[in-house]
Amino acid sequence: MSFSSIRRYALLVVALVCLQTHAASYVSHQLTGQALVINTDEGRLTLTALHEGAMEAFYQSHNVKQIQSFARAGEPVSTDVSVQENDKALTFVAPELTAVINKSPLRIDYYQSGQLLLAEEVGLFVQDTVRGFRFRLDENEKLMGGGQRVLGMDRRGHRLPLYNRAHYGYTTESSQMYYSLSAVMSDKKYMLIFDNSANGFMDLGHTDPDVLQFEAVGGRTSYIVIAGQDYPKLIENYVRVTGKQPLPPRWALGNFASRFGYHSEQETRDTVQRFIDKDFPLDAVVLDLYWFGPDIKGHMGNLDWDIGAWPNPAGMMRDLREKGVKTVVITEPFILSNAKTWQSAVDAGALAKDHAGKPRRFDFYFGNTGLVDVFDERANDWFWSFYQRLAEQGVAGWWGDLGEPEVHPADSLHTLDGVTVTGDEIHNAYGHKWAQMVYERTLAMQPDARPFVMMRSGFVGSQRYGMIPWTGDVDRSWGGLKPQVELGLQMSLFGLAYTHSDLGGFAGGEVFDPELYIRWLQFGAFQPVFRPHAQEHIAPEPVFHDASVQDIVRRYIKLRYALMPYHYSLSMQNSLSGMPLMRPLFFEDENNPELLAEKQAFLWGDAFLVKPVTEQAATEVSMPLPGGVWFDYWTGERYQGTQAVTVAAPLERLPVLVRAGSFIPSIAPTQHLDDYSTRELTVTYYHDESVSRAEYTMLEDDGKTPDTLAEGKFETLSMGATATDSELILSFNREGRYQGSPDVRKLTLVIQNLAQQPGAITINGQVMSSVQRQTAWDSQSGTLRITTSWTDSLTVSVK
Repeated sequence: MSFSSIRRYALLVVALVCLQTHAASYVSHQLTGQALVINTDEGRLTLTALHEGAMEAFYQSHNVKQIQSFARAGEPVSTDVSVQENDKALTFVAPELTAVINKSPLRIDYYQSGQLLLAEEVGLFVQDTVRGFRFRLDENEKLMGGGQRVLGMDRRGHRLPLYNRAHYGYTTESSQMYYSLSAVMSDKKYMLIFDNSANGFMDLGHTDPDVLQFEAVGGRTSYIVIAGQDYPKLIENYVRVTGKQPLPPRWALGNFASRFGYHSEQETRDTVQRFIDKDFPLDAVVLDLYWFGPDIKGHMGNLDWDIGAWPNPAGMMRDLREKGVKTVVITEPFILSNAKTWQSAVDAGALAKDHAGKPRRFDFYFGNTGLVDVFDERANDWFWSFYQRLAEQGVAGWWGDLGEPEVHPADSLHTLDGVTVTGDEIHNAYGHKWAQMVYERTLAMQPDARPFVMMRSGFVGSQRYGMIPWTGDVDRSWGGLKPQVELGLQMSLFGLAYTHSDLGGFAGGEVFDPELYIRWLQFGAFQPVFRPHAQEHIAPEPVFHDASVQDIVRRYIKLRYALMPYHYSLSMQNSLSGMPLMRPLFFEDENNPELLAEKQAFLWGDAFLVKPVTEQAATEVSMPLPGGVWFDYWTGERYQGTQAVTVAAPLERLPVLVRAGSFIPSIAPTQHLDDYSTRELTVTYYHDESVSRAEYTMLEDDGKTPDTLAEGKFETLSMGATATDSELILSFNREGRYQGSPDVRKLTLVIQNLAQQPGAITINGQVMSSVQRQTAWDSQSGTLRITTSWTDSLTVSVK
């Protein structure tokens, strides 16, 4: 027997021992509000209906230490529940999810609409220092989730470490990365969250092909089951439990200047000016670790400007803001023992402790260090004081790095709710609590501005603190580019919709590869965040490359800005319902295994289908199409769906298709998003005879004020199309207002793919064909262009 086989057998034996030892039995129960409390001979089980389609099972065995929930966003949503009992079982019923609790041995089965979704094999097991759960898997069930991994879309058959850990220079394979998620999504339309932040594993049918097992060295013994009739509803129900992503500031969707890193104030000013001079839109500049020290090592934790290189940071940030450019600075939670702030941190009790009650010191790449205890509010008071001063100087956004934490001794002691916990017990929630501190305190300090919080590690639900994750220190190679769609999709399914990559690749690379760079930045135009970032020996900013590279990249950055009304509507939709910006193709056909496995192509909203070019020297790509009709965005070529197609992809062209029946809003690109306006709006409608009815909703607010959605301070722009053999009717309506919303819009309506020149055009019943300057017809492409005004309701008829 091989070593791996012996190890697998040993793990299975341990699990079976656990099951035999801890199979609890029912004693009594009571229903309290939405919670069914079941007393057992092993302790207590509380089943709580979190809303009509979600339940939490919280096992509290005797003498098993528990900690708080990190995944849950708040109190349960009010819903009706009931309990029925017979000799063998209890049935706990919520409107969209039912739990049947077998009394002896205690075991729970979950049903949706009478169909079995998920079944515990035995429920909780506890053995020495390991605790967890086991669930039965159907034979052909597919599982997505686990966070950042490069394993393919279906992760079944893998044993996944649940321990956030850096994977420097990864390419096409990785089973453990910066952001693990203790959660899965099944193609049976349920999601399962293990609300446990400890060091552990999630075994998705690897050790036992028919069992999903979660195990950890400590932490909370609870899990959450969420059901939904389809994938969008399932995701919506998930974010109702874990929290919705607050809207980022609109400038966060713009172009970033970022590298490792800018060494001085003058270099930063010069770089920003170079973007302006070369006609590249720019909204933010990101300062890496040189802002607080002249070298890579030895300065982490200073948390203040290196005045020699940055003599007037407040003035610099003010001047950049006048040019529409916001400043984002990096911070890390490590305080070196030689840092200017070390003694202050020690005196404030801000660092994780050792067993003697002193700061737990250890060595890592940047020096001898301690770690800020972000679980302790007193420590956060100390840590926040530095953020507050920086914000007062003009810093507009925060970049939290190394927040796994990159090095985290298992025996370091933290204070959580007044209780001492070890590093191993709360490791995976470190970035989560750090983001919470930064987000909530930034918002309290600046209540009229949306926080920007970019971090590379967190936990289930970190999106509710505005977290914008990225995929870490990816290799600057074709192998590094290949997994980025998969990583973005997997994270987006679990609420983390702004997951993005260091465009162009971060680590390594001996010489500049212009083809790789162009292909990666083309993809970036349809990523949630557009941020080229890399080690500085090869410039990550397009403005430092030759004209041939600049001309292609500029086109895509300007395209991103032109499509900002569409992109920003996706952001607002995400904050309302959890619907990702990047969406997997299987959303279109839940029963198509080819689409479920697709990890290279993705939907950008409902309208766009994007397939990044990830092969060197490729001039075409093959992609599976969902049903319907699709048009090449660049050439207008028509494709029938439900088949694989080959699309031309010369170097200057990212393969992008548009769904027939789509409305695409756009504007003239601006230098920065402070100047964003839809007073002059172009809407392109992709007509096709196969689509008799279509609709689209564009959402708009002021782009900066928090709670515009909660307070109804936004505008809904509804667009619809109805087509017959003889007439196409397009309708436009608007509801709601926000401060600064246009009273009247100049609307340029572009209708694509008309079979012939229209004979009559009416707007709100008035014939306009005689007003030639308001219409233009291109017979070669079948495109009609109409210019008019849009105040409230508008109807355009084309015959």
